[in-house]
Amino acid sequence: MRLPRKPLRLLSGLPLIVRVWQRISQMNVADAVVVATDDDSIAATVREAGAQCVMTSREHNSGTERVAEVAEDPRFRRYDTIVNVQGDEPFIGREAVNGAAQLVAMKKFPLGTAASHASTEILDTPSLVKVVVGDDGRAMYFSRAPIPFLRDMADSVRLAERTLQHIGVYAYSREALRKWVSLPPHPLEEIERLEQLRPLAAGLPIGVAITREAPAAGIDTEEDLERANARWDAFMAGALTNAG
Repeated sequence: MRLPRKPLRLLSGLPLIVRVWQRISQMNVADAVVVATDDDSIAATVREAGAQCVMTSREHNSGTERVAEVAEDPRFRRYDTIVNVQGDEPFIGREAVNGAAQLVAMKKFPLGTAASHASTEILDTPSLVKVVVGDDGRAMYFSRAPIPFLRDMADSVRLAERTLQHIGVYAYSREALRKWVSLPPHPLEEIERLEQLRPLAAGLPIGVAITREAPAAGIDTEEDLERANARWDAFMAGALTNAG
């Protein structure tokens, strides 16, 4: 069963959304860290913790649409690179966030995301999104299906080298973000339930930063939250040590 009121559930004594805000703030990769929400309770919670928060429309169908609304706020129009981190990803790595942002900030790609090498066991897990990346660092396709597909066992070693798990962080140039949300939903996006297939199908290149970090563990169930609480303090101690 999915977690009710997930952003406000406690992770090591504080609401999950506050922990994510703290985590991203401590990375020191952004000039401003903003929580975007359409929920009054979430807004009050993060503001009490000291976070900057923007209330958005309840009509958005994706995180990218919500981010696009915030990006057009006059307070944030001076920023050329916008990064979207989901509010339930407290374990996301600095390499992933910074890597995606730098792909856009350095003008290598109009859109950026991240992935990490993973065991081929993820290929049979639809909840884990896979990505195939070209030699130029551009995403060729994202899927819940097993990609690349192993047709011949003789290629199993090469498959292991090419198995990449997508990490759900997105960076956008301002122009690319506007273009993304102006596009109609694409059939591939609707079939796979993956919003990044919309710009990809429209020809907008998405660069992929491949990190050494393990993919962040999502928090979707009570069991996930229990595991997160069990590992949080040790995780943060290691994260702060690495940052130092």
